[in-house]
Amino acid sequence: MGDSNRLVYWIRRLSEIAMLGWLGLLLMFDLALAVSIGGLQWLAFACGIAGIVAVVLRRRRRLEGFVLMLALSFSVSAAIGSTHLNGAPGLVETGALLILLVGVLRHVEPVRRAAQLACVSLVVLMAESLGRDYNSSGLALSFLLFVGWSTAAGIGGYLRFQQERRAEAVHSVRKAERLELARELHDLVAHYITGIVVQAQAARTVAETRPEAVAPALDAIATAGSEALTSMRRMVTVLRTEDGADRRPGVTLADLRLLADRFSAEGPKVAFEIGQGLNDRALPPEVMTTLHRVLQEALTNVRKHAARTAWVEVTLRRHEKAVVLRIRNFGAAADPRVSRLGGGFGLVGMAERVEALGGRLHAGPTPEGAWQVVAEFPLP
Repeated sequence: MGDSNRLVYWIRRLSEIAMLGWLGLLLMFDLALAVSIGGLQWLAFACGIAGIVAVVLRRRRRLEGFVLMLALSFSVSAAIGSTHLNGAPGLVETGALLILLVGVLRHVEPVRRAAQLACVSLVVLMAESLGRDYNSSGLALSFLLFVGWSTAAGIGGYLRFQQERRAEAVHSVRKAERLELARELHDLVAHYITGIVVQAQAARTVAETRPEAVAPALDAIATAGSEALTSMRRMVTVLRTEDGADRRPGVTLADLRLLADRFSAEGPKVAFEIGQGLNDRALPPEVMTTLHRVLQEALTNVRKHAARTAWVEVTLRRHEKAVVLRIRNFGAAADPRVSRLGGGFGLVGMAERVEALGGRLHAGPTPEGAWQVVAEFPLP
């Protein structure tokens, strides 16, 4: 685990401990109220214990725990209010409801259900203040509970908005990458079909004068047709949009070296190594274009997020039935903002391209303190 991931892990754990400690402190106040008031106030104390359990289990049973707390809180409020005795809302019970409300508004689907549950929680909180504070200033307590509910609802709604916006942005990036793949598929198929047509015309021309030249032409036609079908199978289901930009059917290993040389001329030096057994014919054209895109995006991220990098190491090797591209930069700390695929839309786009070809993409810090991007593609 990298330093940035470890830091995020401990921040989450400390925030969880702090929240449970806060609820435990409120539980002590509830216990004191139950001892001093007695009677049905013990029900509020028991409801608070149930609230702590619901908060602890909220990641697995978020909706069930919230609904259970609504039912318990309303039942206890009705029971205390019907006796016309002095009572106070349970502090832990109220705090647990507000914490669970944030999670409900952020995660529960659909949004309409989350909003309805939030409105029900407001009614329950108002019932707490009016039902349990029969002989006290219920209006002031109602106002305080409404402020707490508004704060929790605002936090949950804001987190939901950020989550929806992030999901929409990721969807747009993935859609753009799929359309880019579809355009490349069109160009690759057009390239192969052109070759097939040329070979067929040549075979027809020489068939009468040089029959022995027909067999190699037919072999070339069969090979080109097989490669075209392979490309189509690996990029199926994507749609093509109109684009008048000029495109080539693919790139070569020389284009990868040229990209690295251009980066070296303007930024940190790049050491590019290509392993044995790799050449332009060994890699399918769609894999070559994706390798070029991954390398371009990774080097761009180095320039953006690690400007003080001393040097970059790029290796392209074949491991059994897979080809692996590894980009590592040294001499600068990894940027925690892109420590996961969710941190940058460029990484999301790269992942979409790699996964469309049946491969895998990993980006993150290494134990040695470097930052690396690893793309692995299966080979036929």
